[in-house]
Amino acid sequence: MQLDWMGKARRERPEPRILIEDERLSRHSAVRRERDSFENILIRGDNLLALKALEASHTGEVSCIFIDPPYNTGSAFAHYDDGVEHSLWLSLMRERVEVLHRLLADDGSFWVSVDDNEAHYLKVLCDEVFGRRNFVSNVVWQKKYTVANDAKYFSDNHDHILVYAKDKEAWRPNRLARSDEMNARYSNPDNHPKGPWKATPLHAKSGSAKGKDFSFTFRNGRHWTPPPGTFPRFSEETLRRMDEGNEIWFGRDGTAAPSRKTFLVDLANDGTPPLTVWLSTDVGHNHEAKTEAKSFNAEDVFSTPKPERLLRRILDIATKPGDLVLDSFAGSGTTGAVAHKMGRRWIMVELGDHCETHIVPRLNKVIDGEDPGGVTEAVGWKGGGGYRYFTLAPSLLEKDQFGNWVISKSYNAEMLAEAMCKHFGFTYAPSAEHYWMHGCSSETDFIYVTTNSLTHEQLAAISDEVGPDRTLLICCKAFQGGNADAFGNLTIRKIPGAILDRCEWGKDDYSLKIEALPLIEDEPEKATDQTPRRKSAVNPNQPGLFNGDEEAGA
Repeated sequence: MQLDWMGKARRERPEPRILIEDERLSRHSAVRRERDSFENILIRGDNLLALKALEASHTGEVSCIFIDPPYNTGSAFAHYDDGVEHSLWLSLMRERVEVLHRLLADDGSFWVSVDDNEAHYLKVLCDEVFGRRNFVSNVVWQKKYTVANDAKYFSDNHDHILVYAKDKEAWRPNRLARSDEMNARYSNPDNHPKGPWKATPLHAKSGSAKGKDFSFTFRNGRHWTPPPGTFPRFSEETLRRMDEGNEIWFGRDGTAAPSRKTFLVDLANDGTPPLTVWLSTDVGHNHEAKTEAKSFNAEDVFSTPKPERLLRRILDIATKPGDLVLDSFAGSGTTGAVAHKMGRRWIMVELGDHCETHIVPRLNKVIDGEDPGGVTEAVGWKGGGGYRYFTLAPSLLEKDQFGNWVISKSYNAEMLAEAMCKHFGFTYAPSAEHYWMHGCSSETDFIYVTTNSLTHEQLAAISDEVGPDRTLLICCKAFQGGNADAFGNLTIRKIPGAILDRCEWGKDDYSLKIEALPLIEDEPEKATDQTPRRKSAVNPNQPGLFNGDEEAGA
């Protein structure tokens, strides 16, 4: 079983770009505290290219990923077009989810917000990437508390948040703190010394076969067997211990069916498991989110923000202080703002101008302790920490006047060395001692990048310095004398030839935006009506089967 759609077989080949810091927009608090993080990352650029740029340094390191991608509703939003053809939307989401899966830690979790328009297709797509066994839950969030009286069918007031684990056996959700409302359900009618309690059943819906014949007699002579079709929740030994401790309740007059006294004191430290329905009263709603957004950009309020309380709930369940959180559809920056206030490290990616007009002002207020809204008071945030602002470098290769691929003129020696490290899986770490040591993949394997043409004598000298216990990959413009295998501890590759087929060069936009698809006319003899059809956005040579998202291939 699998989800199928037009263009699924076509795969993108994004270039693993390097990141360039813009120190004008990086921000760090003057106050430094022990637990504050200053290496948080905000990236402006296409999010698929940005995720590819992060693979070399962050694969398997992210504890929690939350994304809120365009919902593909067919509506034109102020900050991005959301009306992507259904098949193209699935293809673009698949590319991103696969990279996000690789970035996720083995004990990490993935959360994606979506509405009914694509939720069920996205569920099956994520089943393919994560494995159906790693699906955890579909959380229903009440995003609106009002009724749309002009709704044609139903008044839409919820979104879905699909939750997956990288490995469901390795991941466990944190339990949530108990609310005052929950605790109010406990009382102490018999003045038990352990304090307030609530009566809970002694039986369960499932159990072992031997439980069918179970029976127990309490000290007061009451004989108990599980109701038909149920099983005992506790062993005879446990029931006897609870009976002797006055932890069994028989009702106020002593004639009710026995039940266990579950004491509040035994639950207070454990918390409560998260529910699958999140009410707006507990985690906020759209109107609350827009009110929060006005505090950092009142002139241009982001159209679809998420409330800070919603993100706090997710991070409470999925992370602990110091964990790394990633949001590759940052929007107005809610994820990073809440993660920062909660003492989590974070990475965010956003393509549009609102990276600077919305996210930067919001984060700066958080760092300066000037954001009193959202979860600030609830988590006791006082300001601090910082982040680094990055943009994506241009494509490493460009075509010269003759149509040949050459190294881009915008790359200096350091940028080239870092880029080649990404392409060959090395960590960029230039040595101050050895000029030929630009990066490493292990303690004994290194890479050297140069645009020079190396002679046989130069290669021999490098080989001698590297020595028999180390290996070196050399990426150079050319080399002379002998062949590439002449030295046992050297591997020599020419650039750009060695990387030409590794990815797609010169493409800067893999975004979820799409211009109006061109109309094509059916051939007269094959036309079945007078309505022109749209050309497929996935395969421009094939007529599309989808008009917007009204039809889907599955």
